[in-house]
Parts: sequence; C-alpha cells; structure tokens
Amino acid sequence: MHPGLSTGNGTLSCCITRIRETDGAAQEAAERCVYIATPGWGSESFLLPSGQREITRSCLSRAMSAADWKQRCETEWGLQGAPMPDAVDWKSVYEAKPLGRNLLKNPAPFGFSKDSPPPEPELPDVPPGGPPRFQPDGDFAGWTTSTEVLPYDTSGIPEGVVVCALPRYSWFTLEQVVDLKAEGLWDELLDTFQPEIIIQDWYEESQVHDTIYQLHVKLLGSDKTTVISEHSANPTEDRSVYSHNWKEVSHVFSNYGPGVRYVHFQHRLKNSFLNDFFPTLFTGTSVIVKPVKSSS
Repeated sequence: MHPGLSTGNGTLSCCITRIRETDGAAQEAAERCVYIATPGWGSESFLLPSGQREITRSCLSRAMSAADWKQRCETEWGLQGAPMPDAVDWKSVYEAKPLGRNLLKNPAPFGFSKDSPPPEPELPDVPPGGPPRFQPDGDFAGWTTSTEVLPYDTSGIPEGVVVCALPRYSWFTLEQVVDLKAEGLWDELLDTFQPEIIIQDWYEESQVHDTIYQLHVKLLGSDKTTVISEHSANPTEDRSVYSHNWKEVSHVFSNYGPGVRYVHFQHRLKNSFLNDFFPTLFTGTSVIVKPVKSSS
C-alpha cells in the first residue's frame, strides 16, 4: 500500500509503505517510525520498511518545485525586494545557506574563544633555549600563512650603550579568499542589492610591542585582481597600563558597487622572541554576508 501524503501543495505520492504494527513486531516497527514535518505542509508519522528513510526524504525534497525553494529562501532570509531570478538554482542556494553564516574556514586555529580571557603566557624559571622561533603552533588548515622576520630594532638604544640581548620580532600573516558565488550567493544579489559584508576579528593584547595587529580586507572582482573596495586597520597599543584581553576589530562593507565576487581577508600578528617565544593570538575571525540591503 502506498498512501499519499496530503500537503498544502497537493497530494504527494511517495515511496512510503505504511506498516501495520502487530504485537510481535511492535518494538521493531516503532524503531523504524519516521516523523515527517515540513513548514506549511503539516506533519504525519509513518512506519517505513528498512532502508526507506533516506528515500522518503528524497521524495519530499523532489516534491518541492523551484518556486517553493525560492519562496523558502525569500522567507527565511527576509529577501523581499532583492532580485531573485528564476534561473538561479534556489534549492542549492537554500542548502548552502550563504547568508548569516561565517564564510571563513577555521576561524579559531588556536582553539580559544573570545568569550574566555586569553591564556596567560607561561614564564618558566629557566628559559627553554634553543633556536629562535618565529611562528606559533596551531592548526592553520584553510589558511595561507607566511612569516616575515624583522630586523633588530635598535632605535631606542642610546649611543654607546651595550645591550646583551634584544627581542626579535616577526609578523605572522594568515589569509583566505572567499568565493562568494561558490558559497551560494548570486550575481544579481551582489550587483544590485549589495548586501552588507561584515568583517570581525579578535586579537590578543599580547603586550609584545606597540603595533601587534594589522588587518587588510579587499572586495575583488571576478578576475580576483580588481579591487572594488578595501579596508585596513593598524591599531597602536597603549602599553602604559597592563591589559590582557581580546580586542575587537570590525568593519561593514556596504554600498560597495557592482562586480564583487571574492573577499580577500588578511591579518598579520606580531610575535616576539627573546630566550622564549611570545605570540600574539587571535580568535573569532569572520566574514558574514547579511541579508541587509546596503544603504544609499
């Protein structure tokens, strides 16, 4: 028996076989019971033969028309007024969920959260020694990294003064390129609606230097070279009073013009080595496209 599933969009005849429970098979049948709930369609429980669960989901998915998927996208993200051409694969867009989520991979490679204080540096009684280090430990999957070792800074040393040791500084650079269309966005939305693109980052007050963090974000065209809009930040630290927290850096791209297809995110963090390695950490890095139209 193949009962139809009555929905708000008509009757869906799916590969669902209703199994009548019997005393001897009640437990086994109950374990195979699938509860189907679809917004706007109502809900119903079915008992499915072994292996039918995934088929049922597939049937329900196929039963939705392109217009249904388009309506879901418009309703879920509040896209009233945004261009939504029928040629777009709205099922793929809905499943990709490109709006309101972080499009960067591995946003916290050191494993820390901005909701907890950064770890205090360990100061061993005896310096560990060994060769200088210029790159911190971490899982940097998804990032392209590079290190720039800086020359010794002798600018603050009076003439004739002999210094036994100086800290050696280095910049640790991490970058990612986000392909906005591959993430599920479409041309007309980016060119006409121009949704806000929100950048957020949190870096540690490591106290290793007056300048320990730099940010450079570019919105690029389809050739990955043409810069349509960009933003940079290079804050200076106040080390007159000790503070060791996460510091937020953020920026909202809006009304940036047509043609944006990629976001190039780059930040640099300064590390110090003097008998031991002292990094500047970061966490909570994000690139989020909001379903909000750019203001004029």
